[in-house]
Amino acid sequence: MKLILCNGVQANVTQLAALALVNYGHFTTLQVRGAAVRGLKLHLCRLDRATQRLFGSRLDIAALRAQLYDGLAAFCQTDASLRITVYATEFDFRAPLRPVSVDTLLAISSPSVLPTVAVRVRSVPFVRSLPDLKHVATFPQFALRRDALAAGFEDALFVHDDGRLLEGTFWNLGFWDGKCVTWPEGPALAGTQQALLRVGLEQLGVPQTVRPLRHADLGRFVAAFLCNARGQQPLSAIDDHLYSVSEAPMALLECALATQSWQSL
Repeated sequence: MKLILCNGVQANVTQLAALALVNYGHFTTLQVRGAAVRGLKLHLCRLDRATQRLFGSRLDIAALRAQLYDGLAAFCQTDASLRITVYATEFDFRAPLRPVSVDTLLAISSPSVLPTVAVRVRSVPFVRSLPDLKHVATFPQFALRRDALAAGFEDALFVHDDGRLLEGTFWNLGFWDGKCVTWPEGPALAGTQQALLRVGLEQLGVPQTVRPLRHADLGRFVAAFLCNARGQQPLSAIDDHLYSVSEAPMALLECALATQSWQSL
């Protein structure tokens, strides 16, 4: 079951066509439990910053929160998956600097969590356009993940042309050496789940570092994981480099996440 609303009401054909035909906008995805979200402020700040970047205007956060609250009530469940897309039905690619009012498309569906089974990922040379934004130009991610699946892997990991490991299709990458969590440095999206984990790990006193990582560094770590708004998931392999799957690092991440409070819609 999925409910799609635009500016707080049932989306119509014109509104959906504008998003489908003009691939210009940005989004965030989040998980709701008991009408609350971990890192809600992070998601709202992400949307506001990207709206300023792409449309030169501020997002009405109060109006959006009202739409989220009413939308969840219409969905008749307090647990859900939400995708919030910001775009403009009046945006004209021939005159992209013309001021336009933005629209918010809210897609509400059943709650979702990442599987606990470890996954194998294949590295591919690719850097997302405007990697600091979670924008709607997602074709490369889908295509590269499809290619990885066809090659016998479960997902794709993007690698800079200088060899740096960056990010996955829709997730951030992390490593564990038994004492310290290491996050790759490079042009990639700063994930909301990654931010929550980093704050939580700091509160637990777990050392962390951010540094450039390449394939030659994979052997320095005993475990690797991915994370996004749906949770964390262990990696069993990056290309031909295998990792043993242990409960300890994943349990540590869960403890770090548990330090972060839920924020009511």
